[in-house]
Amino acid sequence: MVESLLFSIAEGVLGKIASPALQKAVAIYNFENQIQELRETLTAIKAVLLDAEEQKAKDHRLQVWLDGLQHVFYDAEDVLDELECEALRKQVISRYGCVRGKVHRFFSLSNPLILRAKLSHKVKEIRERLSRIAIDKDQFDLNVRRVDNGVAHMHSREMTYSYVNKSDVIGRDADKEEIIEMLMQPTDDKNLSVIPIVGMGGLGKTALAKLVYNDNRMKEQFELQLWVCVPKDFDLKKIIEGIIKDATSQSLSNFDIQQLQTRLQDTIKDKKYLLVLDDVWSKDRRRWKELRDLLSVGASESKIIVTTRSLEVASILGTHPAHNLKGLSHENSMALFKRWAFDEKEKEPCPELLKIGNDIVKKSLGVPLLLIILGSLLHAKDEEMYWAYIRDSKTWELVEVERDVLPVLKLSYDDLPSHLKQCFPILSLLPKVKKFRDHHLVRRWRAFGLISSARENLTVEDAGVEYIKDLWRRSLIQDVEEIELILKFEVHDLVHSLAMSVAQNYCSIVDLDTTEISERVRYVSIPTASLDNISNYDGVPPFLRKKTAKRLRAIVFQYKVDDGVITRNFARTCISKCSHLRFLDLSYGSFEELPSSICNLKQLRSLLLFRNKQLKKLPDAICKLQSLLELDVNGCTELGKLPKNMKRLVNLRFLFITTKQKSLQESGIQYLENLQFLGLEACKNLQVLFEGTCRLTHLQELEIVDCGRPISVPFEELTSLKRLVIEGSSLMLIPEKKSSFPSCLRLLSITNFEQVMELLQCLNECACTLESFCVYDCPSFMAIPKWLPNHTRLKEIRLIRCPNLSSMPQEIRSLAALKELHIEHCEYSTMTNLHDIIML
Repeated sequence: MVESLLFSIAEGVLGKIASPALQKAVAIYNFENQIQELRETLTAIKAVLLDAEEQKAKDHRLQVWLDGLQHVFYDAEDVLDELECEALRKQVISRYGCVRGKVHRFFSLSNPLILRAKLSHKVKEIRERLSRIAIDKDQFDLNVRRVDNGVAHMHSREMTYSYVNKSDVIGRDADKEEIIEMLMQPTDDKNLSVIPIVGMGGLGKTALAKLVYNDNRMKEQFELQLWVCVPKDFDLKKIIEGIIKDATSQSLSNFDIQQLQTRLQDTIKDKKYLLVLDDVWSKDRRRWKELRDLLSVGASESKIIVTTRSLEVASILGTHPAHNLKGLSHENSMALFKRWAFDEKEKEPCPELLKIGNDIVKKSLGVPLLLIILGSLLHAKDEEMYWAYIRDSKTWELVEVERDVLPVLKLSYDDLPSHLKQCFPILSLLPKVKKFRDHHLVRRWRAFGLISSARENLTVEDAGVEYIKDLWRRSLIQDVEEIELILKFEVHDLVHSLAMSVAQNYCSIVDLDTTEISERVRYVSIPTASLDNISNYDGVPPFLRKKTAKRLRAIVFQYKVDDGVITRNFARTCISKCSHLRFLDLSYGSFEELPSSICNLKQLRSLLLFRNKQLKKLPDAICKLQSLLELDVNGCTELGKLPKNMKRLVNLRFLFITTKQKSLQESGIQYLENLQFLGLEACKNLQVLFEGTCRLTHLQELEIVDCGRPISVPFEELTSLKRLVIEGSSLMLIPEKKSSFPSCLRLLSITNFEQVMELLQCLNECACTLESFCVYDCPSFMAIPKWLPNHTRLKEIRLIRCPNLSSMPQEIRSLAALKELHIEHCEYSTMTNLHDIIML
């Protein structure tokens, strides 16, 4: 029996109870007996959960019982988190003193007696609710089941994610040539030529479009090649912004629609371009006509490829007959499946597994995504019983009758380990049409308390990246690439739909005019970016005013929002109505001051305020958020200064700021012992980070972007620094102190930095651990430093738009670990021996 999501949540609560942080809190408030009873009851319920999940389809009462149990599990997590938060707050007060005076303290929750009584009542209530549920389970005659009972947890072979080239596409050569032939044909028609590729989800429409797009003939045929993933609502502003960004590498998120239209036409005017509009859903003829009119300023031979599941969409957009993509032949399907299911080293796969695999392939309709995900799933298994279990699953009936592959894809989700079962549904909160960086997902998992590090010396963030790699190995994320030691990945539309289907009880996609959400929902994601087509919006979505909002843990916006969407009233309502929030996204807000009531969100772990161009002040009360892990006020250009008591944010790990301060000393940031990331952007007055004592011994990443004045950085104190990013800024460099530079640096990324040669001289041999060396837009970059070829761990070198780089040491060839050497728009890139060095 596979572990259910509810079983995984139960494990998470028990893990929370066993954690050192909670055990410390329990000892502080003397709650040992109450928590032990809670643990015993929860353990007894967990023991029968697997059997209950298996039988729920036969008994509606059992489904109701399980729904109630999920509620209690989440409420238990809230109470345990609150207990941990209060214990941490008590430690901070003991260390730094109370922020306010002692007047009226006896009658407030700060009074230890009143606070303990309040927490004791909440723990008792949860314990009693669980006890009643434990008694109710007896009416169902449930049996205790072992986690490894059944076929889902057989012995697994070691998995790797490099055993196959993820860019390989099988059986699409004829399709590719047919589309290229249409693109190469001259046309006398002044109208844009639009070629639709149509097929069911997972057939590889996007993969085919990429094959065409990257063909050398297309590079020769078209002056400009453009690619944009189309939002489901065909948001014209997002589409135009995406096209411009692909053409110019410029992000114009602050432009209004008129400015974007002008820039788009300036970009493509009289140019022969190939544009791919990937994954189009909308049948709105009016919006398509608006876009087509804007695109018509290009040269007459310009072409557009559209990928879509809908024949109706193809008929609306297309000027050519649709290219109907079919499933792969059985021969090609079997070749693709074998590539993912078996090790390349296995010359002769097990005959029994090969026979079962052949049966599975016959049922797969030639859908590449299904073949890849099932192949990845079975690659981890070497037991015939499990392969037969997949082949004989009843979910294949839906594939055959309704051509719906989602139920079969869920088999891969069912096989996930407990920790990933809770993490995977969070993918449903992400926008569909984006490439993500690993930290984008990891920080959400971290804020929701879904990451646990089982290994010593592995940070929560590193453990989160390992989770992503595990999803990658299982092919549940795709198009993964590592740039500057950061993983970038995409989520296939069908996988996103799978995440939504398994998360429907507690994750919800809502709009600004949604009136009600289910009481089960804990996480909401808002794709709406503007107030278009929304009437009577008063700054607060209606669902936030309802009682069901009180259990929310996350409010996330998928895109940049327009002015007037996130108001002070919006922020105030979130704070007053959603007391259990862990993640609050108020980015691109339209208010000058964050309400001081923010301190009431005691469990808040991530607070995003970036790009609020009106924000002038953060309240001192923000320093009471002892659970806060992430604070982002990047791009808040009117923010005068940070609060003075930042040192009280003892759990803070990620801080990205824009401030008018000359020094960060007075804010106490130098005392944030757990800080791992510090980002500074557009801090135009900043001259000194800190002076004197600095306790940033865990700081691993430092980014300094577009800061106007030379900044003094105490590198000698940043002993754990691994990533240094400098862009459009200056440093106060002292060559005599070069030995004080960090000795464990893994990444150095420099952009538009005049002192590049001085910095490299200062680093010298200190960066012996360097793995990635990147320099962009630096005319003053004349030569590769002599010490660089001696760095045996170097995996990546990127040198782009450095016009005066005229030499390259031949020793680069001896870098055995080097995987990526990217040289572009440098004088050296024209030299004849470049090819010899690249062929490593």
